[in-house]
Amino acid sequence: MHILDILARDATTFSFEFFPPKTDAASDELFGTIAQLQELKPSFVSVTYGAGGTTRERTHDLVVRIQRETRLTAVSHLTCVCHSLAEMTGILERYTAAGIENVLALGGDPPKSMGDHDRGADAFRYAEDLVTFVRGCKAADGRGFGIGVAGFPEGHPGTPNRLLEMDYLKRKIDAGADYICTQLFFGNRDFFDFRERCDLAGIRVPILAGIMPVSSKAGLIRMAELAAGARIPAGLLRGVNRCDDDAAVANFGIHWATEQCRGLLDGNAKGIHFYTLNKSDATRQIYRNLGVRDSVGLR
Repeated sequence: MHILDILARDATTFSFEFFPPKTDAASDELFGTIAQLQELKPSFVSVTYGAGGTTRERTHDLVVRIQRETRLTAVSHLTCVCHSLAEMTGILERYTAAGIENVLALGGDPPKSMGDHDRGADAFRYAEDLVTFVRGCKAADGRGFGIGVAGFPEGHPGTPNRLLEMDYLKRKIDAGADYICTQLFFGNRDFFDFRERCDLAGIRVPILAGIMPVSSKAGLIRMAELAAGARIPAGLLRGVNRCDDDAAVANFGIHWATEQCRGLLDGNAKGIHFYTLNKSDATRQIYRNLGVRDSVGLR
């Protein structure tokens, strides 16, 4: 289903993000996990892209399999890094042939093993350029791909000037993006401030809030690194420090994320996007805690 139809159908969207595994066996296991989500009737699921396109084939294979073998709507990530115009054209043509209608257009970073990569050789320098290109391509239904872009409630790591950050985001929207999916955050105040600044900048597309439940103390550190310095509220840190083991941390993480989601729903967030780390147990528990049956049931 096209993302515009999903956003029109669901008063509040719920979605899940996965990353492609490195082996065929792990891919089969992950596909089983994703397929089980059909009972929750999420608005969509998305599959990430490795830095520099290092997992591009597994991303494509997984997205196409979801499209063909489940009732779920799949959104594929695309990045600018290490792609020629011919490669990106081929990717989108493959998606069109498979009936895939939606992508998330990202700038991306070169992998550490390609630290000397010349970005001047890439067909697209910024996500804005990729959005413009994708907007000019036809998807399976003939009206064009549904396009999402990233938003950063705590600030884009590459743009310290937050006024310029909003200008850049507005350019991505003006280039043809349909919605914004935010980076993970742990304090709702950051999300609501970001949403208000989007409104002030004239950005009117739906904004989905990115949530990642904490599962361990080491995981909390990794999350902060992945999110380029995500702020860890004192209350979250105190709660994690009180826990004796990772099982207790995981339970507290579910509680914290549940309260985040409750606050977001009460604040009329358009959608909640769960970063699952390829596990759905925590997000299933959050669903139960919130009393959510499925996204369609919240129409």
